[in-house]
Amino acid sequence: MEINDSFLKAVNKLREDNKKERKFDQTLDIIVNLKNFDVRKQSFNIFINLPNKIKDKKIAGFFEKDSKLINVIKKDNFLMYKNKKDIKKLVKNYDFFLANSKLMPLVATNFGRFLGPKGKMPSPQLGILINEEEPLIKSTIEKINKSVKIIVKQPSIKAGVAKLSLENEKIAENLISVYNQILNSLPKGIDNVRNVKIKLTMGKPILVEI
Repeated sequence: MEINDSFLKAVNKLREDNKKERKFDQTLDIIVNLKNFDVRKQSFNIFINLPNKIKDKKIAGFFEKDSKLINVIKKDNFLMYKNKKDIKKLVKNYDFFLANSKLMPLVATNFGRFLGPKGKMPSPQLGILINEEEPLIKSTIEKINKSVKIIVKQPSIKAGVAKLSLENEKIAENLISVYNQILNSLPKGIDNVRNVKIKLTMGKPILVEI
């Protein structure tokens, strides 16, 4: 069975096994269990681009001026966030943060110890902008809404790649894209993969035949 067919078959089975109506749009995760991979010695931190958007993420920016596209924490207001509770609330309220590259030293000083552990620190990969022009902000938002950040801290990769409301074929497209990009980023490729599973928020994992 081809890899494309394997993922689509698994998605079909997952939906068949989870017919119970839920009051929210469940997230579908891919789980790639690893082997011959020492998480203490080998770093794995990548952004993966998806063919189909998962959701509109809540994004804020550390900028010098306001934006019509996202909420902004302006440089002049950084000192307002001296209280730990205020910073923690800010970090919790947003999925992703952008920053003007010129402000990154200040962002790191004022917010880094709270953004870093949550994996929300603006990064050169997708988050640090060379300017605050609206077209650049807009294109970055579009990329963010079609991306997944993966950081491996244990010998298993888990990432939300779709919502159940998406068509099965598009869910499979996202799964295949994520799997292939993970495979290409692993030092030994397929030899680092023990098995692959998919699951819903409220469901049990099922094995993908690869």
